[in-house]
Amino acid sequence: MQKIKSLMTRQGLKSPQESMADLSPVENLRIPSKEELRELREQPIDPLAEQEIIDSIEEIYFSNDSFDMVQHELEKLPPELNLKELEEYRDKLKRQQAAELERVTALQTNLQLAAVICTNARRQLSVAKEGFTEASLGLLANQRRRQLLTVKCVFFFFITSLLLTFKHYSCISELNSKLQDTLEQIEEQLDVALSKTCKHFDVSHYTKVQMAYTLLGKTQTAMDQLHMHFTQAIHNTVFQVVLGYVELCAGNADTKFQKMQYKDLCTHITLDSYIPCLTDLCKALWEVMLSYHRTMQWHEKHDKQESTPIPESDELLVDRSYVKKKLEHGLTRIWQDVQLKVKAYILGTDMSNFKYDDFIVVLDVISRLMQVGEEFCGSKSEVLQESIKRQSINYFKNYHRARLEELRMFLENETWELCPVKSNFNIAQLHEFKFMGQCRSPSVSPSRQTVTSTSPAQEELSLFQQYIQEGNPFEMHIEHKDEETEDVLASNGYESDELEKSVYQDYDSDSDVPEELKQDYVDEQTGDVPVKSVSRETIRSRKKSDYNLSKSNAPILTNTTLNVIRLVGKYMQMMNILKPIAFDVIHCVSQLFDYYLYAVYTFFGRNDMYESSGLGLISSRLRTTLNRIQESLIDMEAVGENVGVHGPTEDRKEKVPSPHLSQLVVLTNSGTLYGLAQRVVATESLVFLAEQFESLQSHLDTMMPAAKKPFLQQFYSQTVSTASELRKPIYWIVAAKAIDYEQMLLMMAGVKWDIREIMSQHNVYVDVLLKEFEQFNTRLGDVSRHVRIPLPVSNVLWEHCIRLANRTLVEGYANVKKCSNEGRALMQLDFQQFLMKLEKLTDLRPIPDKEFVETYIKAYYLTENDMEQFIKNHREYSMKQLANLVNVCLGSHINKKARQKLLAAIDDIDRPKR
Repeated sequence: MQKIKSLMTRQGLKSPQESMADLSPVENLRIPSKEELRELREQPIDPLAEQEIIDSIEEIYFSNDSFDMVQHELEKLPPELNLKELEEYRDKLKRQQAAELERVTALQTNLQLAAVICTNARRQLSVAKEGFTEASLGLLANQRRRQLLTVKCVFFFFITSLLLTFKHYSCISELNSKLQDTLEQIEEQLDVALSKTCKHFDVSHYTKVQMAYTLLGKTQTAMDQLHMHFTQAIHNTVFQVVLGYVELCAGNADTKFQKMQYKDLCTHITLDSYIPCLTDLCKALWEVMLSYHRTMQWHEKHDKQESTPIPESDELLVDRSYVKKKLEHGLTRIWQDVQLKVKAYILGTDMSNFKYDDFIVVLDVISRLMQVGEEFCGSKSEVLQESIKRQSINYFKNYHRARLEELRMFLENETWELCPVKSNFNIAQLHEFKFMGQCRSPSVSPSRQTVTSTSPAQEELSLFQQYIQEGNPFEMHIEHKDEETEDVLASNGYESDELEKSVYQDYDSDSDVPEELKQDYVDEQTGDVPVKSVSRETIRSRKKSDYNLSKSNAPILTNTTLNVIRLVGKYMQMMNILKPIAFDVIHCVSQLFDYYLYAVYTFFGRNDMYESSGLGLISSRLRTTLNRIQESLIDMEAVGENVGVHGPTEDRKEKVPSPHLSQLVVLTNSGTLYGLAQRVVATESLVFLAEQFESLQSHLDTMMPAAKKPFLQQFYSQTVSTASELRKPIYWIVAAKAIDYEQMLLMMAGVKWDIREIMSQHNVYVDVLLKEFEQFNTRLGDVSRHVRIPLPVSNVLWEHCIRLANRTLVEGYANVKKCSNEGRALMQLDFQQFLMKLEKLTDLRPIPDKEFVETYIKAYYLTENDMEQFIKNHREYSMKQLANLVNVCLGSHINKKARQKLLAAIDDIDRPKR
């Protein structure tokens, strides 16, 4: 007993008495003191008197809780009350109450005391059990085990010496054989125990196994066996996972699948079970790799603990070196096995019919697996990259082809109505572009089924550090859809009711002009205030050409535009996850923009009168771009154009039929300015789309392979930047029809120009032309009530109308047969009147083609030599217009000989054009 006490002292254990002394009473319960208990017991209690009082209580008081005792006592009162009798009856009731309460109080006190005593007793017994009984018995059990092992060691040494001494005897030989068999059985059991560490590594279990192999002197053998078990664990794990899903989906008890090779088994995975199976496959493989990682950690820690200044044996040093090299080489080998197994699974199914959301999840899972490989052994996972690249290219070609057809359907059913979005709308508000704000994803798939996200603090740790104790990087969970919280649309295109009211106010009103614009202009350099302020008339003129629907200047786009932007976001998600197909994806992104641009041009801008207008409406760059799109992307045979000219059917698979404008869109109605609202929405939505592409250029550039970056630069410089150039040909069609230029020509033909007096009044055709422009301005305001007309659009429209009007004036002047000097002065008077009135209608400065008209009028005064030089320098005028100058001037200051010379010069200029 004294020995046990000394052991308990060394272990820091207390005796039962000491443990009980440390106990405190149960919280919220108080043990009565001895004096209180003695006083409680010494209180005189007369049981008979107490019982007599209780028996005197009426039975009705014990009946039920609903009994109203007050009502009962009031009903018992006699008709005539006597105070003395009432006081006596009251005292009686008090005695009855006091007797019952005394019993209840005594019972409550006794119960509390009993509860305290029982609770403390249980606690003291528990401490005694843990601190004395279990500890003592544990010491005794360990001591007994030590004695048994000591005895066994003695027997083992005895048997060993016996075998060595008497090995020439047959009985000893048989004993040696039996012992050898026992040793082999032990090694087999150790091998089984070692194999269990490949899936679920346990430090205690692995330590015992390694200790056993060390005692056997077979450390190197154990390491060879361990790697074989890891290889086998990978094969068995993936086979069982895939087999389980295949048999589950097959729905029968057919065992033919169990006899299949793993590669063949992967081909039987259904589309519905593909992602769950892939996830479980990666989770199982993660467990194997994590076990290997923890195995390496155990050996590193074990080697550090056993490192001592005492020289180690050569055999021990060799074993440690062998184990270290074997483990390091095993990293690459195990990861290669994992890649091959996952590759067989990836290529075993045709993913071309997957939904986009599902395919993104697949890419996401494989991306996370490649991250595991990089952290596991520094591998770039070339096998996985190549296999997923093959599947991605195959999938993306089919997906993109379907999206182009879908885009064609959208365009052919688009009525080019305004899609109301908020004034601060940008692509960052769309969930498809959320990944751009993340320096590292698991990428956000539209289905929101993604790899478990990690906090910023966790991102700094490797996956093996995050999940070394519990969890799995391939655990899947469902998040709330971002689409449900996405709010980019504005109600009816207006931010508020007040804003809706403000858009219809008179443009002549300056109520919406900021106060700083109403104030005098202050020079920012000197701070001086000029004498003359900016007039309100000037302020109003600055607003003439900006027909705004609202002050918010919300982006102009259509539902089709929004769908294209979302689609680009999806493409970029795929590109962000799988960079090896970045070029293929970007090429497809460029085709989306190409097709949209070509559709807008085809619907609203194609016209054969461009060349004859002489306005240079389509630049060579835009023309080259349109021709390239038509040759590379548009299937002209599908619409019966140039049948047989294009390449074989294989080439046509990459092309899309040219879209057709919806029949609901009417572009021939003069009341709507020939569909100006639809033209504005279509053209400006294309310009908006180009702006969004511009904002994505830097992000796309970082993903594009270096060798392919010239393609991206060319796409932006030759295609995206040409979007705004479509304004000229599209709005020219409106300008060409909005004003009756032919009527003006007829009226000018009736004017007499060979007058002899200088006129002070301009001709009527000028007023008619100005009236046309006023009506045009009014109709623009009407259209702006439905669709905001941005300043660049109104400028282009006014520029076209003015250019056409000025060129019509020159053409009218060129039709004059006879003209005097006074007639030429009248031409100048007419033109100056036209300019003066026109400047009040538009703030476009300078007036387009003003010099074109003035120069032509002044050319009437040129001499022969100056006229010849004028003809050579001004090729912007037609041959007819130049010839008219010569013919009209004949007889005044040009003779017939000079006339022939000048006409010959005109003919020489025109000859190269023929």
